[in-house]
Amino acid sequence: MQGMFRLGQARLLRDYENYLMEEERSRNTITKYMHDLKSYFVFLQGEAVTKESLVCWKEKLTQGYLPASVNSMLAAVNGFLEWAGYPQYRVKPLKIQREIFTKPEKELSKEEYIRLVKAAEEKQNCRLALILQTICATGIRVSELKFITLESARTGRAVVDCKGKKRTVFLPGALSRALQKYCREHDIKDGVVFCTKNRKPLDRSNIWRDMKRLCCSAGVEPEKVFPHNLRHLFARTYYRMEKDLSRLADLLGHSSVTTTRIYTMESGVEHAKQVDRMGLVVLRI
Repeated sequence: MQGMFRLGQARLLRDYENYLMEEERSRNTITKYMHDLKSYFVFLQGEAVTKESLVCWKEKLTQGYLPASVNSMLAAVNGFLEWAGYPQYRVKPLKIQREIFTKPEKELSKEEYIRLVKAAEEKQNCRLALILQTICATGIRVSELKFITLESARTGRAVVDCKGKKRTVFLPGALSRALQKYCREHDIKDGVVFCTKNRKPLDRSNIWRDMKRLCCSAGVEPEKVFPHNLRHLFARTYYRMEKDLSRLADLLGHSSVTTTRIYTMESGVEHAKQVDRMGLVVLRI
């Protein structure tokens, strides 16, 4: 095992990457796994893979990364070791106490979201304004925007294929009409709504950068402004209305409601107000 890793790291990584592709893992997942694996091998500096070296790497990671990030990197290496036939080398993840509330500085409110949309409109960036509303009103991932087509705008539903799983995403009537109007104004006859001049889906990094440019004029902290936070806002808004975690998991495309539960966490501000309204403090100082 040790000699094999010393002599064939590059080949093993290529084989493992091919295995992940055969398993139909998403491109982003594969890229992250390979990045984390290479990080571990760099740490080894040519030495053999051992349980002791993995424990040392884990300790080093805890000094520079949040626990969730450490566990994510460990999972990538553990998966590789399992595939290679050496599960005995795997290391245990860090124990993380489940948080009940999110950090207030990270939670994007509906009011802030509306200000971002208006800021995009004021900058005459109609496409960005519509992208914000499409993600927030449907709960899709930014990578799933390519499934929003003129055809889906007309029918009011889009079939999204992510990580080998298909689900139907429903488009509110107002959004469908706005998308069709946008297509008419930009001479989009069919296919993807949000695309480049060459009809290729927009790159997520460009969308992320354009969103950040709205922060100042919208009066929203940059830490709150990124595409995935719009998906979280959709989840929290839906859950407040319906209190149906299982249905929300289906809408978001989650395999487990445990993941969905994270999306519905709030900062605790409303909970604090509810506790105050209970009026159970008798003595007034």
